[in-house]
Amino acid sequence: MKATASGRFLGFGFGLIVSSVFAAGSGMALAAPTPAALTAFDSYIVQVESRLEQQHRSGRDFGKNFLVPEDAARLRAGEQIIEQVPPPSGSDLPGAMLHHWRGTAFAPGVTAANFERLMKDFEAYPKVYAPQVIQTRILRHKDDDFQVRMRTRQKHVITVVLDMDLDIEFARLDAGHGYSISRSTQIAEIESPGTSKERALGPKENHGFLWRLNTYWSYEERDGGLYMQIETVSLSRAVPEGLAWAIKPFVESVPKESMEFTLKSTCDSLRK
Repeated sequence: MKATASGRFLGFGFGLIVSSVFAAGSGMALAAPTPAALTAFDSYIVQVESRLEQQHRSGRDFGKNFLVPEDAARLRAGEQIIEQVPPPSGSDLPGAMLHHWRGTAFAPGVTAANFERLMKDFEAYPKVYAPQVIQTRILRHKDDDFQVRMRTRQKHVITVVLDMDLDIEFARLDAGHGYSISRSTQIAEIESPGTSKERALGPKENHGFLWRLNTYWSYEERDGGLYMQIETVSLSRAVPEGLAWAIKPFVESVPKESMEFTLKSTCDSLRK
C-alpha cells in the first residue's frame, strides 16, 4: 500500500519523536536492564521452555499442541497466523518491556529435512533474510549445537544495527518432527556501522532497543508439507513516561513485523 501525503508527514514527525527520545535516552541510567528486569525475564523464559519441552516430547501429539483444525486449514490456504502472547499479569519489569510473539505458517511440498538444512546454513542468512540480516559468522560448531554471531538491521523510521551472539541448538524427535532453541548471550548496538568510526556501544551507552532475544522453532511434516511455528521472547527498554501514546505502538510493532518478515522469507526460500 502506498503512503499518502499525510501518512508520510505523520511518519516524518513520528520519526523525529522517536529519534529525539532515544538520543536523549543514551545518557539515562536505564540504558542497561535492571537486575529485577533480568530476573523477571529469566523466570518467564523458564515457563516458556517448560511448556515447549512438554510440547516436544511426543511426535504423535506434536502438532496438536500448537495447531487446531481451523488454523491448519487457514495455514494450508497460505495464511500466516501471528499473535502476541500476553505476559502474566503482575510481571515486575522495572524500566523494561517484555515482548512475546508467536507465528505459524505452512510450506507445501517442503520436508523437515529441507527446513533443517536452511536453518543450519547460517552463511546463507544474509541472502535469505536480507535486508534484516547483514552478516553471520559461526564461532563454534559441534554436532547440532552452534554459536553464531549475527549482525542485524532494523529500519523503522530510524535504523538500528545490532551485533548478537547466539547459542543455537537443534533437535529432532523423528524424521518428521523437530525444533530449535536460540538464546542470545550478548547484544551490542553498533554506532556508525560500516564506517571508520564504527564501534559497539557499551551497556551504559546503548539505547535499549533490544537487551535479550530468545527464539524457538517447532516444525512438523504432514499434509503434504511442513507446518512451522516460531516464538520470540525479547526484552527491551520501557517506553519513557509521557510519550507512551507515540512510542509504544512503534516499539510493539517491530517484533510483529520482524516475525512476519522471517516467516515469509523462510517459506519463500524453502519453495525455491
